[in-house]
Amino acid sequence: MTDAKPDTILTHAGTSPFDHHGIVNPPVYHASTVLFPNVAALEAADAAPFDTINYGRIGTPTSQALEGAVAELEGGYNAVTAASGLAAIATALSAFTKAGDHVLITDSAYGPTRRFCSEVLGRFGVAVDYYDPLIGAGIAALIRPTTRIVYLEAPGSLTFEVQDVPAIAAAAKTVGATVLMDNTWATPLYFRPFDHGVDVSIHAATKYIVGHSDAMLGLMVCSEAAYEPIKRTAVRFGTCAGPDDVYLGLRGLRTLSVRLKRHGQAALALANWLANQPEVERLLYPARPDDPGHALWRRDFTGASGLFSAQFRPCPKPAIAALLDSLKLFGIGYSWGGFESLALPVHPRSIRTATRWTHPGPLVRFHAGLEDIDDLIADLDQGFERLRAAIRSGADSP
Repeated sequence: MTDAKPDTILTHAGTSPFDHHGIVNPPVYHASTVLFPNVAALEAADAAPFDTINYGRIGTPTSQALEGAVAELEGGYNAVTAASGLAAIATALSAFTKAGDHVLITDSAYGPTRRFCSEVLGRFGVAVDYYDPLIGAGIAALIRPTTRIVYLEAPGSLTFEVQDVPAIAAAAKTVGATVLMDNTWATPLYFRPFDHGVDVSIHAATKYIVGHSDAMLGLMVCSEAAYEPIKRTAVRFGTCAGPDDVYLGLRGLRTLSVRLKRHGQAALALANWLANQPEVERLLYPARPDDPGHALWRRDFTGASGLFSAQFRPCPKPAIAALLDSLKLFGIGYSWGGFESLALPVHPRSIRTATRWTHPGPLVRFHAGLEDIDDLIADLDQGFERLRAAIRSGADSP
């Protein structure tokens, strides 16, 4: 379906009904052992590329259906599933590094990504440096002859900096470094990494692709050159996703477009409402024209998902707790991308090293779910009344 539009690919990629008695969805293969009819077939399979099924951990028709569908949607060569987004990140970072190598990681990266780099790659002799996500082509000054990976996350999932992906990728290619990008926020629908120089696009498919907060799943979508190192590393690590989680990823993929539109509409409405509250100093959401990354977002992205942050003016910590604790429709929890709305206090200062987060006020990350937008705003409205009451109470205290 090379000429098909994304909504058509979402609906049909990875399906072959008449290979399965006309059943629309591919069957869920629960498999470990795969039998061969004779020794010749066994030996042929052992000599085959990694995308040939010869053991359940290496793949099944279920996992291959999801991998093929997401790769087609995003414009990659092929994809590899993993048990979680972090498993995909760890596998991809490991696939291209060895002792003595150097990697560059955006300072806005997902916290567990940083911990993997410092606690695992660092222990194995890989040098890790962090760079300002807004560095753009200036990253060339940080690249060494031993730089093997440049890792991006755009926008960052706490502070939402939009990176100049083509400029960073072009600089990385001057030394043959592999460009990895966490594309979970935008999904394959709203950013196409391979059009901008990325070699491996990583997704915490747990989030928008699954979309229902009921499965753990990671995906690594690869260029042709990156696919074999990624697949080989996944096989050596024993990285694989459970069949039911893969099925839930396929199910979620079919409605990704309609869900993502609703998430984005709700996020923009909530962000605009929050921007009018006197306690909020700034919204961190690239889809808003006043966001510093808006111009880059308009240039490279085709939409915005439901995750953003609100930067509050300095106020007592109990006042933010009063706001969040009073919300009825926003859960307090990690992860995001499901049907439910979330609100979470976040602390970027504690993990930054290449840049500084200096704002003294609280930062709250919101995920706009699929609830009625007016109901969400009404919930926030009563929450802000609790916030203001807590601030007044603190001011009245001796």
